[in-house]
Amino acid sequence: MELGVPVSKLDSAVTVHHGVEFATIEGFRPLLLDLYVPAPGTASGAAIIYLHGGGWAVGTRRRFGRAFIEWSPTPLDRLAAAGFVVATVDYRLSGEARFPAQLDDVHAAIRWLRDHSPQLGVDAAKLVAWGESAGGHLAMIAGLTEPSGIVGIIDWYGPMNLLSIASQHTPDSDKDPDDAHSWESAMVGVPLQVDPARTLAASPISYVHGGAPPVQIHHGTADALVPFAQSLEFAEALREAGGIVDLIAVEGSDHFWTGAADLDAIFDASLAFARRVTA
Repeated sequence: MELGVPVSKLDSAVTVHHGVEFATIEGFRPLLLDLYVPAPGTASGAAIIYLHGGGWAVGTRRRFGRAFIEWSPTPLDRLAAAGFVVATVDYRLSGEARFPAQLDDVHAAIRWLRDHSPQLGVDAAKLVAWGESAGGHLAMIAGLTEPSGIVGIIDWYGPMNLLSIASQHTPDSDKDPDDAHSWESAMVGVPLQVDPARTLAASPISYVHGGAPPVQIHHGTADALVPFAQSLEFAEALREAGGIVDLIAVEGSDHFWTGAADLDAIFDASLAFARRVTA
């Protein structure tokens, strides 16, 4: 494994390697991840795969979420300082490829992390998938379909059932996921209602099963982009299947945690969950 010279050495002694290539797909750009490695002697042996949001159309691995832009140390630094190796991953966007390309890329990143776990000091059986919005959608499907290694899934307000999402928006909403030009339709490759089977294949709710890793969901009750009902519907389906899910309603919060009263509480609860499932 060649990581090259670390780009930055943080005050906390977390080492950051930017632009590590984890997959090459013919006809596409190289797929890269950034790697945050805890200081020697502080690692827990667990790892987090973090997936950015952006409607599957924009965003990069460098973005944890707009609400956290001013945080210093950044959330990624804090996760590494807490003992986790963190891989924050780029995946092909909807302008480059349609689903399941994005999921394939996430699975490739998980395989890369698992294959290189000895060199990174990571227990390959202690991986957590964590994502925001579109990244939460991908983290959930990846965690539900990955055959080994994922022991917990953290989702922040990701869409869970693309076939029902439009009906769950309020009547006065100006968002129509069923529109042919919506972010959701662009990712699936067709207007959502035109091909229900294809739309459901790109929906996490289709993959619930009783043997799923424990799931934690945070979702704002006033989310105008991804209705809170998406998480309610998913949590009910997972519980009925015999899975374990902790759905935390963030009262009055919109998408991107706009209006959330306590960002620290949200972040700390997810960090505590990651620690618990990897203990």
